[in-house]
Amino acid sequence: MNQQFSRRRFIGLTATTAGMFTIVPSYAVSGLGHVAPSDKLNIAGIGVGGKGNVNLNNMKSENMVALCDIDRQYAKRCFDGFPGARQYVDYRRMFDEIGKSIDAVVIATPDHTHAVCAMAAMQSGKHVYVQKPLTHSVYESRMLLEASRRYKAVTQMGNEGHSNDTVSEVCEWIWSGAIGEITRVDAWTNRPIWPQGLTRPEQGMWTPDHIDWDLFIGPAPMRPYHRAYHPWDWRGWWDFGTGALGDMACHVLDVAFAAMKLGHPVSVEASATAINTESAPVASTIQYDFPARAREGKVNMPAVTVYWYDGGLLPRRPEGLPDGEALGTGANGVIFHGSKGKLVCGNYGENYQLLPESKFANMAKPAARLRRVETSHEMDWVRACKESPENRVLPLSNFEYSGPLNEMVVMGNLAVRLKSLNKKLAWDGPNMRITNLADSDVIRVTNGIPGQEPRRVTLNAKQAAEEYIRHTYRQGWSLGV
Repeated sequence: MNQQFSRRRFIGLTATTAGMFTIVPSYAVSGLGHVAPSDKLNIAGIGVGGKGNVNLNNMKSENMVALCDIDRQYAKRCFDGFPGARQYVDYRRMFDEIGKSIDAVVIATPDHTHAVCAMAAMQSGKHVYVQKPLTHSVYESRMLLEASRRYKAVTQMGNEGHSNDTVSEVCEWIWSGAIGEITRVDAWTNRPIWPQGLTRPEQGMWTPDHIDWDLFIGPAPMRPYHRAYHPWDWRGWWDFGTGALGDMACHVLDVAFAAMKLGHPVSVEASATAINTESAPVASTIQYDFPARAREGKVNMPAVTVYWYDGGLLPRRPEGLPDGEALGTGANGVIFHGSKGKLVCGNYGENYQLLPESKFANMAKPAARLRRVETSHEMDWVRACKESPENRVLPLSNFEYSGPLNEMVVMGNLAVRLKSLNKKLAWDGPNMRITNLADSDVIRVTNGIPGQEPRRVTLNAKQAAEEYIRHTYRQGWSLGV
């Protein structure tokens, strides 16, 4: 039987052909090592040309009922890979036409449209898997978390390494007290590996016939099409992406957020290369300050400062790391500075090592405390979607965890964009606001609007911060909350 059939099509087919063959009960088919059509999750994908295609192929045991992308050419590989799925350009039309046959939605659009797509899916009764960063802004992240509770959706952010055993193992080492109390964490990435620090192209281009540019723009302010934005380089533009921090910190800072139980920072401060109104900087450093947290395992959780480095900037090498050995995985990594030693690892805890090696070489690994994922990040979400609500075990990066993680990440861009204030920003996480901005505070940035000479412009800091925290959507778009 064609495994691309939806449940509704399968039921309709069996009803009209009952006299032709005997139907094997789903429990019997499943017992033979196969997945019955009625046991498959009906999945739709929104934004399937890049990472969405990877995610969907990692769920290919399920039933792909619909694929949606604003670029038919970029999405062709995914369309060809799932020929039984209906194809759409506009996700809203997809929900209107076949919403009742969709159980769950995978969203891998550019950052600025994650929230509107995910909210529409949850309001339609769907479970959602949303690529990282979860949202473009702090406010959007908070709204998706609240919606997941209201609609009882099974959720997962696409920071796939969070389901790796190494994240759990690093947490368990930290909580065992092996390296003592931690008051500093360093984290870094070699990103961006796409253009940043740019001003807008002076002239637009004709939009190719295979692209719906209005839908790409979505809730952002309209601008002419240019290949500098799509299909991949949107990451460096403030209207569409969140720069190196937004792209990579949901990966790299994930293990620190989990192990250190971080929550909301109380202040943040940034340094960066030249800032303009259009594009994220080439390189930046960010200092997040967190208050003391509750004791975890054998260690207290004192106040801790987390330092972020991107664009090729790196922290100092820790004592005890052998000469010539790369930090973490080289491109990305984390250093936990404890009172009894240090733990160095790559993103998601990969290749972790405790320093000095002579002290920890014979120390037994702590007992496992956290659940291990036996399949994959994507299939763990699929499993949870299928479970009954009363017996459901949520996937590890559900919005209760990844929502606050994402808030911490994207609010770091507030410090980057407001860095000309030359002060540490006090952050009220529960109320999503900076508390130490005066009405008279201004920021000075380079204007990146095409057709105008690059020049310093002055913006009211309070108004700018409010817009960065909670965007004004283009007319016709809203979160529906």
